[in-house]
Amino acid sequence: MINKTLRELADMCGGTLTGTDSDTELVKVAGVVTDTRKLTEGSLFVPLSGEKFDGHRFVEEAFASGIAASVWRKDIAVPSGLQERPLIIVDDPLAALQRLAAAYVRERAVRVIGVTGSNGKTTTKDMIYSVLSTTYNVHKTQGNYNNHIGLPLTILEMDERTEIAVLEMGMSGRGEIELLSRIARPEVAVITNIGEAHLLQLGSREEIARAKLEIVSGLREDGVLIYNGDEPLLDRCLAETDFGRSAPPARVRFGLSETNDHYPTGMMFHTSRTIFTTNGASEQSYTIPLMGQHNVMNALAAIAVARHFGVTDESIRSGLGQLDMTGMRTEVIQAASGLTIVNDAYNSSPTAVRAAIDMFAPMKGYRSKTVVLGDMLELGQEEEELHRSIGRYLDAGKTDYVYTYGPLSLRIAEGALENMPEGRVFSFTDKEELIGALLKQLSPRDIVLVKASRGMRLEEVVHTLRDYPL
Repeated sequence: MINKTLRELADMCGGTLTGTDSDTELVKVAGVVTDTRKLTEGSLFVPLSGEKFDGHRFVEEAFASGIAASVWRKDIAVPSGLQERPLIIVDDPLAALQRLAAAYVRERAVRVIGVTGSNGKTTTKDMIYSVLSTTYNVHKTQGNYNNHIGLPLTILEMDERTEIAVLEMGMSGRGEIELLSRIARPEVAVITNIGEAHLLQLGSREEIARAKLEIVSGLREDGVLIYNGDEPLLDRCLAETDFGRSAPPARVRFGLSETNDHYPTGMMFHTSRTIFTTNGASEQSYTIPLMGQHNVMNALAAIAVARHFGVTDESIRSGLGQLDMTGMRTEVIQAASGLTIVNDAYNSSPTAVRAAIDMFAPMKGYRSKTVVLGDMLELGQEEEELHRSIGRYLDAGKTDYVYTYGPLSLRIAEGALENMPEGRVFSFTDKEELIGALLKQLSPRDIVLVKASRGMRLEEVVHTLRDYPL
């Protein structure tokens, strides 16, 4: 983590020190926190504010817990109890946090990889981290720390030995990816795909593509853009603007099509892993402990990044084979009863659900196959038709049973009834009723896929199926 004197921190974030003397200015500060529940002794506290909270109310409590100093917004009066405390006065604590992160990543000369996309960015980030860690000291985004607060905190957590940082960049609207990219100044920018997530906020896939391409705004002049070449919107939107650059970035494309720089020449799917080969002068074979064609696409992006950094094929194979994945992303669970559960309940969108169904469909050797699908959230005006289209995507060749949960997923059930046999589609708006019906139908020799937006909390279904003695 960042380890600086108070004077250095103030200079890096553009603030003014108060309540200190020359000796105090030289006090070392280790780490930056914004949450009083995560305070560490000797750290810098940054009080953030929102519509319903103001972190300045907790600064005295933070000092009592042993912090070294705090940031303070200049237009808020300093209470008498803090006037002798070391404070860094700034115009805006959030902007100061972002300036501090930007200064730190440049000072350390860390090589940065920014990863964004509608689906698969966390998996791709984890893959990139795993393959690069075979050769370099690598730092990565933890959990969902991928926004305007989480990304700066991730940067400031970097060990001083870090050589490469893999930073996930999320968004909900225009301008957010540009901000993150300009803070991090990536050497490599990765766009996994363009899906339907954030249609509610942005209105169209074209606008989503433009928002994701904002990652180019902070890309170093000598940087490279690695992106899904099967998505025509990216090439089309790339041609619309120069992103304030003197020249277009170097590009590397991955995807299923042979027109890409990196593409698979063969794929074999198993319940707990996928084996695939790639193009090249000498065809290379890789194994990932994940299922599905979409995860092969994520792996191709990681391979492209690894080759940019000179990682050998042997090390890439080793890294991909030893992935440590963030939870609830295509996690295969073997229940005590013998039931096989494919838990993909972290997030959802039409693109992600179709990919999950495509992964699930070829699985064989089970008495029956069941998909449990919940509402896909934040899809905007077309949400009902997008749910109905997922139902139409299902048929008896892909699954034996369909269970849906939530008011929007009633439309999935309607679409599925067009292709599925009678008595194989069930819809619920009560989670306990859904669980009860599943427990009656499933057997130890079955497999079930669970997929929904995080807000539907279908991991509760997964946990019950995992623990229940069928």
